[in-house]
Amino acid sequence: DLGCHSVGLKEQIMFNKARVFVQNNAKTLAAAGLGATTVAFAVPAVLADDGQLQPPVYPWTHVGALDGFDHSSVRRGFQVYKQVCSACHGLKRIAFRNLVGVAYTEDEAKEIAAEQETTDGPNDNGEMFTRPGKLSDYMKSPYPNEQAARAANNGAYPPDLSLVVKGRPRHEDYVFALLTGYKEPPAGVKLREGLYYNPYFPGGAIGMAQPLYDDAVEYDDGTPATASQMTKDVATFLAWASEPEADERKRMGMKWIATLSAVAVTTWYYKKFRWSVIKSRRLEFR
Repeated sequence: DLGCHSVGLKEQIMFNKARVFVQNNAKTLAAAGLGATTVAFAVPAVLADDGQLQPPVYPWTHVGALDGFDHSSVRRGFQVYKQVCSACHGLKRIAFRNLVGVAYTEDEAKEIAAEQETTDGPNDNGEMFTRPGKLSDYMKSPYPNEQAARAANNGAYPPDLSLVVKGRPRHEDYVFALLTGYKEPPAGVKLREGLYYNPYFPGGAIGMAQPLYDDAVEYDDGTPATASQMTKDVATFLAWASEPEADERKRMGMKWIATLSAVAVTTWYYKKFRWSVIKSRRLEFR
């Protein structure tokens, strides 16, 4: 699962808890050779609630007001999703037509859509039937319902990934850190069977095994498929999937800013040099 966590207010709460702990155990900490200030500031910087490690800030190229998505990375990320993630996770808010002009041509998107069997109907006999997918079809979940998904994943429910980036604080940073953060449990930490240790997941125990390894997929463009490269690409793809209209909204925003700026300058000019003359004139009648 791509679980959620929170920052900001929860970090502040954690900091306050750490400060109270230090104040209440000052003598014990001093005997251990730990300064109160060191502990008070070190604990919340590393941990959030449930001992969760906070993700680093990564230099994504699409987050700026004037930045757009790397379409090559979106295409590679879709490959990773299709070949790895789609085995457990759905993408129900994305239609195949959304890929056209972003990651694939129309013909390529039609070919990809045709690989999906879609239930349609009823036909003339009142029966439902299956057909190859079309551009207007949405991507299906690999499971028919939540119960089937839990039964196939030891009780864990793989969430739909359509809005996973928007639905998680720190967005792409969290997804990237989670997918690359699998480690061996530290000493003293015991996990029940079917769970894996990941310090970026709330509680540190996640039901999803590490999904990405070097050369897990073969990119169409020949890019080396290292684990970090695949993680970066799939995080970029999921960021795009969470807001496919983001680039268009930025372009429209810049057009509106430019238009309103021109209107503002024109209004100022007329107010300053045209209307002021009319407003300040004096009429005399004789």
